[in-house]
Amino acid sequence: QVQLVESGGGLVQSGGSLRLSCGASGFSLAGYAIGWFRQVPGKEREGVSCISGSGGSTDFADSVKGRFTISRDNARNTVYLQMSSLKPEDTAVYYCATERRRWACSIFSHNYDTWGQGTQVTVSS
Repeated sequence: QVQLVESGGGLVQSGGSLRLSCGASGFSLAGYAIGWFRQVPGKEREGVSCISGSGGSTDFADSVKGRFTISRDNARNTVYLQMSSLKPEDTAVYYCATERRRWACSIFSHNYDTWGQGTQVTVSS
């Protein structure tokens, strides 16, 4: 069964850090661009960051640039989103998704087609 699973969410104080993981079962993430998205109830889903299948290209939303980093470990079949200097406005459910794209990625792409179930991130002020 092809599945993406996010983990690492939780409650953290403003200014703190969390590392989210996106793991895959049933298939290899190698060759897939991975995007991280977040959504707050009542608001549209927002692209946060992505990393190309090669790992050589990344993209970040302006709201998280300089605070979030993204990386991948194909040996572990996992992509990580390191979130630092967290703010209350980062509170959301975070999802990862795949797009078959090796050399580039975009958080604005509409071609992400396999999604995880999400992990809640709550940043208290």
